[in-house]
Amino acid sequence: MARQKFTREEALAFHLEPTPGKWEVQATVPMATQRDLSLAYSPGVAVPCEEIARDPELAYDYTNKGNLVAVISNGTAVLGLGNLGALGGKPVMEGKSVLFKRFADVNSIDIELDTEDPDAFCQAVKLMGPTFGGINLEDIKAPECFIIEQRLKEEMDIPVFHDDQHGTAVICAAGLINALHLSGKKIEDVKIVLNGAGAAGIACIELLKSMGARHDNCICCDTKGVIYQGRTEGMNQWKSAHAVKTELRTLEEAMVDADVFLGVSVKGAVTQDMVKSMADKPVIFAMANPDPEITPEEAQEVRPDAIVATGRSDYPNQVNNVLGFPYLFRGALDIHARAINDEMKIACAEALAALAREDVPDEVAVAYGKALTFGRDYIIPTPFDPRLIYTIPPAVAKAGMDTGAARRPIVDMDGYDQSLKQRLDPTASILQGITSRARQAQARMIFAEGDDPRVLRAAVMYQRGGFGQALVVGREQDVADKLEAAGLGDAIREIEVVNARNSRYLETYKELLYTRNQRTGMDRQDVHRLAARDRHVFGALMLAHGHGDGLVTGATRKSAHVLRLVNHVFDADAAHGAAGVTAVVLNGRIVLIADTLVHEWPDENDLANIAERAAGVARHLGLEPRVAFVSFSTFGYPVSERADKMHRAPDVLDARGVDFEYEGEMTVDVALNARAREAYPFQRLTGSANILVVPARHSSSISVKLLQEMGGATVIGPILSGIDQSIQICSTNSTANDILNMAVLAACKVG
Repeated sequence: MARQKFTREEALAFHLEPTPGKWEVQATVPMATQRDLSLAYSPGVAVPCEEIARDPELAYDYTNKGNLVAVISNGTAVLGLGNLGALGGKPVMEGKSVLFKRFADVNSIDIELDTEDPDAFCQAVKLMGPTFGGINLEDIKAPECFIIEQRLKEEMDIPVFHDDQHGTAVICAAGLINALHLSGKKIEDVKIVLNGAGAAGIACIELLKSMGARHDNCICCDTKGVIYQGRTEGMNQWKSAHAVKTELRTLEEAMVDADVFLGVSVKGAVTQDMVKSMADKPVIFAMANPDPEITPEEAQEVRPDAIVATGRSDYPNQVNNVLGFPYLFRGALDIHARAINDEMKIACAEALAALAREDVPDEVAVAYGKALTFGRDYIIPTPFDPRLIYTIPPAVAKAGMDTGAARRPIVDMDGYDQSLKQRLDPTASILQGITSRARQAQARMIFAEGDDPRVLRAAVMYQRGGFGQALVVGREQDVADKLEAAGLGDAIREIEVVNARNSRYLETYKELLYTRNQRTGMDRQDVHRLAARDRHVFGALMLAHGHGDGLVTGATRKSAHVLRLVNHVFDADAAHGAAGVTAVVLNGRIVLIADTLVHEWPDENDLANIAERAAGVARHLGLEPRVAFVSFSTFGYPVSERADKMHRAPDVLDARGVDFEYEGEMTVDVALNARAREAYPFQRLTGSANILVVPARHSSSISVKLLQEMGGATVIGPILSGIDQSIQICSTNSTANDILNMAVLAACKVG
């Protein structure tokens, strides 16, 4: 898989637009009227204040404490960049906060403390304790991180977790459970070598020892070599706890006959000769970032029997902390835990290991573009497995309850599982799946409007994002100048610019165009002008001749006009069954609205065609289609001839015998609201509709734009469906990111 690249400008723009930073605060209660304000603040707020003062445990009921984690750092060990200071580390802490929300629906706020004094740091965090349900420490250098975490765990009555230590340890342990299972070895018998005795390394070895690894079988190394009993150079109390009685002095000596290597050190620390010297079926976790101690290719070249994991997403078996910390805190918060203890961490590791041994659901396989089955290249679940949210937290919660860490044990575990499933944001996994599939496809994407800076930025993002080759239709010098102006001058060497006027295929293209259009009043001069001067038509001709795998256009012209131009090359009209399907993403829900592009005023047969097109798009996105034909009426009332076609459309699908759910006509609230549907027990939908087929294009346009402007919905599309090539048409107000999204859809051949 191609490595993803981005420029400094892109990274800065991501953090700047649409507003500075990565998260904001939104109220969860009404704040519109005077009564709302009186309840939210004075005088109504006095009532829960008095209740909490009487019983502090009620803070979990009347405030957001029970679902709020602080990500706290002083910026002394930011990523691999060193001591950037509290403010320099803030973007990382903001990022960690949004990961909590994205993966486990945990609210999180980042706090940067401007001190390197452990006492001052601990005092500040301790004083903030009443605010939060848990504390996630981040990017604090060793050995201060050990001191700070230990002291805060002793002095606070909420979970304190240093993810750089224990997050890495938990995922490492999960992978090792499965690697040893595949190797036929037991943790109490294996010889383990650790290289890198910092925060993460020591946490890894401590957790493995608590799981049964024997002290004398664990050899720890740092930059000075083996940590042995009696060593004085470069030692501290945390390293000393793992010193062993041995004659070994170097990493190279320690690796001889080792069963397991754990690396949290630096690129290149392990050689092929070291790997050769290891025991049969060695396990190598080379977790240095961004480059491992040894690459999987290098290790398996000399030891084909090795199981290798790294910290990298472009290799199998990624040791990724996001598999652990969101779900650890989710489980801990839900039992109002006093701490996250070793038993909870081990439960998390064991649950992750067990999940990797289960059959992988289709949506995960689709997302990654390949079948994933338990084995040497799949010993750790993928971060986008939707089962994580309802598999890991219950295991953590149960361990917390069994060990007395829970203030409020969960009584109904089945109900808890269901509540966790409802926290899953389906849209995030769908969008991630599309992205992953596009990277697997490596499609040559035609960007027809190379004279527009937004399109050029999108093309560069497509190329550097590892999706495939970007083909830009435009004049070479013009494209180069516009890229230079956008700060992307070096990208001209990466993308491929195709100039219509000097294309060696122009005559071939014109012949096809003339053959298709000679009986529509078009002569050869008209054909020449279209093929040589209109980029939408030229891009479509490239696609028709297999000189690209997908086409993105429409950013500079109205979609109806672009569709007419594309129709000169393809049958992309209502008569041939084409349809436009727009995905609307809002509040963790995704609804497809159709037709938003092609049909002006469809009849019942057209509506049935549109439903089938939309169902195909839904399945491409990983959704099981549930179609509602929506109107201002529900099942014939109020009576109106304008709603009659919506009433007849399901009959057309009945006759066709389609293989998806559909119902109508009905109002939007009946389609989307389970309680509203209870009034119609005869209706056939098993859940809320995820496809709304609307009466006309004008109503769909109004609906989508209203949701976008008033509701803040994310709008993807319209997705052009029902033609035999992958073409997506952007809107004229698209951003570069919107255009990239359409290119990704085209690469996946959605529609």
